[in-house]
Amino acid sequence: MFITTVIVSVVLALALVVSAAMKLQQNPQVVAPIHDVVGVPMRWFAVLAALELAGAAGLVIGLWWAPLGIAAAIGVVAYFVGAVIAHLRVHDTKGVAGPIGPLLLAIATLVLRSATA
Repeated sequence: MFITTVIVSVVLALALVVSAAMKLQQNPQVVAPIHDVVGVPMRWFAVLAALELAGAAGLVIGLWWAPLGIAAAIGVVAYFVGAVIAHLRVHDTKGVAGPIGPLLLAIATLVLRSATA
């Protein structure tokens, strides 16, 4: 089961790094749904990216130190729950699909890391 935990954690960490990079580069595919639709100010993009990078680092380091991995997974779940709520708050049912996938992956990571601690 630990091998599955490693794979899921690394996949989620990579997704977080890519997402953070796209936010920092102000990629139009990322800016449009987050800034234009949800209404997140551009000055928050660096903060969101930093949270994603911290989550990615915590997930990877947490493979060696379980409490950090669990804490990071909880943080990533909370991050994506917030993203889902932000989309629903503005009735963006189409855009809510974006954070649902990473949220499910984060939940799986949390369950697996907790089970292998």
